[in-house]
Amino acid sequence: MKTIIQISGMHCASCSTLINKSLNKLDGVKSTNVNLATNKVTIEYDESRTNKTVFINTIIGKGYNAIIASENEFGVYENKQKKEYLKLKKSFFFSLFFAVPVFILGMFFMKNPILYQDILMWVLATPVQFVIAWPMYKSALNSLRSKSANMDTLIILGTSAAYFHSVYVIFSGYGHVYFEASAVLITIVLFGRLLESKAKGKTGEAIKKLIGLKPKLATVIRDGIEIKIGVDDVLIRDNIIVKPGEKIPVDGIIIEGYSSIDESLITGESIPVEKNKGDLVIGATINKHGSFIFKATKVGANTTLYQIIKLIENAQGNKAPIQRFADYVSAYFVPIVLIIALSTFISWFFIIGSEFQFALMASVAVLVIACPCALGLATPTAIMVGTGKGAKNGILIKGGEALESTHKIKNIIFDKTGTITKGKPEITDIIPLKKQNKYSILSLAGSLESNSEHPLAEAIVKKAKEKKVILKKVKDFKSIPGHGITASIENKKYFFGNQKLMNDNNISFNMYKSEIIEFEEQGKTVMLLAESKKLIGLMAVADTIKDSSFEAIKQLKKLKICVYMITGDNERTAKFMAKQAGIDYYFAEVLPEDKVNYVKKLQKKGFVAMVGDGINDAPALAQADVGIVMGSGTDVAMETGDVILMKNDIMDVVKTIKLSKITMNKIKQNMFWALFYNSLGIPVAAGLLYPFMGWLLNPMIAGVAMAMSSVSVVSNSLLLKMKKL
Repeated sequence: MKTIIQISGMHCASCSTLINKSLNKLDGVKSTNVNLATNKVTIEYDESRTNKTVFINTIIGKGYNAIIASENEFGVYENKQKKEYLKLKKSFFFSLFFAVPVFILGMFFMKNPILYQDILMWVLATPVQFVIAWPMYKSALNSLRSKSANMDTLIILGTSAAYFHSVYVIFSGYGHVYFEASAVLITIVLFGRLLESKAKGKTGEAIKKLIGLKPKLATVIRDGIEIKIGVDDVLIRDNIIVKPGEKIPVDGIIIEGYSSIDESLITGESIPVEKNKGDLVIGATINKHGSFIFKATKVGANTTLYQIIKLIENAQGNKAPIQRFADYVSAYFVPIVLIIALSTFISWFFIIGSEFQFALMASVAVLVIACPCALGLATPTAIMVGTGKGAKNGILIKGGEALESTHKIKNIIFDKTGTITKGKPEITDIIPLKKQNKYSILSLAGSLESNSEHPLAEAIVKKAKEKKVILKKVKDFKSIPGHGITASIENKKYFFGNQKLMNDNNISFNMYKSEIIEFEEQGKTVMLLAESKKLIGLMAVADTIKDSSFEAIKQLKKLKICVYMITGDNERTAKFMAKQAGIDYYFAEVLPEDKVNYVKKLQKKGFVAMVGDGINDAPALAQADVGIVMGSGTDVAMETGDVILMKNDIMDVVKTIKLSKITMNKIKQNMFWALFYNSLGIPVAAGLLYPFMGWLLNPMIAGVAMAMSSVSVVSNSLLLKMKKL
């Protein structure tokens, strides 16, 4: 038995670990999987030994909110995500309202304090410490109960040490207060979580937009009568009529008629696919020309569209959350600092026999200088500057995880259409025959196609206008779906279309079969133009490689990244296009739902990035360690990806990887300085040098050192702006 539970209140990998551990300890639970992207946990269990109520109570007992969710509650999830974000936003501004004046008083009125300054700072800092930070206290306590430590443990220990020491100072009249340290740190942490919550909300938007593609109605034939019904009421084996311009309601097989269907929403391919009796059609794709009847084979949750939705959600759930270095350090750092602080007090008071206040000040100094301000700032400041620099270069990075992960990429997969290629068909070759020339062929083709709405027609008319050829008046225009068109120009009948059109009208083209095959091997669509019964010209149309593709692939190879191309095209076309782009490895004839499997296979070799722009790329983008989306891509793909390249230039993929590397270098430097201050300051604060050199770091100096470590970290992060991509 499986059940899905919606959880609110999770904000880091430690939260999911805590929930997983707690649920797995329950009798009858077989497995659990916490999805941080959707805030859901999927539980597989033996219903004879446990139940959903036990799961709910267990999660609530750990300090989180939980309700039973169904797989279709996307709207409910979106509303909950929005409420959680607004609640966090309110908390942040509430905290900021109190933290700013505390910071000003503590930093700028230190030497010349105003009347009752310490009392005023105490009043201002208290709501931040015990109202705003209360969820952090609960998280830290839950973490300690599970014998682990997270960032909340560090934050609460540091801020509580600063706060309660300051309270002691007020009552004792001895020392310096550190209310500004606790209030400002909590506010910064809230700001980071606010940004994270906003990014997480994009998951729900992606799924919502996919659902929006689903048709609302279907025209079915029942008992010989055409009736309109809701798509959800369509049954397997229903016969459904689809007219020009309509969306196909569900998946099925054509049993009568033929047409060309725009499958770009699902396959990402820009050229419509010709469909005849016996061919498969996919729900949510658009019928361009002609009417047909098809038999429904997949309905409801079994349709291709719904499966893509589920693939996205599952891929996001299976993506391993990045373990923050600070979280790793905190697991050891926090208990070590506590032991050092306790040992300091015991050593000075009980062993050496110093005064109680001296021993207390030394132990508090250890906690204050160990307060993880710099450790907490090390990553977010570098990420904020890095993402800002990316935005200036047209690279939108949704969050810190993507920026941190990108530098680890070992393999990168490019979708062909719209990513490596321009995504729009263009005329590549014009072959005039029978005393014609290129301009006369283009003039005739442009004139004939001027009345058509086919994407290939658009490319031909566009080329004719670019070359400023004369378009002639057309009569008796007739579109033949799946074949081409016929029309008359100046009392002469012309045929323009594929080989099927020529065969149906007994127009011979065998003399030029080798040229046609050569074009097709290059991934081009060949259009034949005939006057009456004579072939007078050939025209090849293809989706061409972007100007920057070859150079971008070359740069990626220099970075020792293995590059792959993935496409639904046949082997010959894929091989030709990969060679044109300078790519050594490619996957051809890949179905949309299979792209995820190729990503998974490569993930066994190392970090994988997926670069695409279509809905069919969305599951693979979500499964990949980093999903990179072209700016011209569909809304759904953009919502699913981690990085958006606004300039639609794959050279920006190279820039994104370089940006990630220099940002990660800054983060490592920041971590070093943050830990260096603590490593150097803690022994001095503990009084290790006092017997020999008379040096003792009182809490005030410890606070200054702590502040200096934060300043150095922020300053180092700002240097990112000077780096060139």
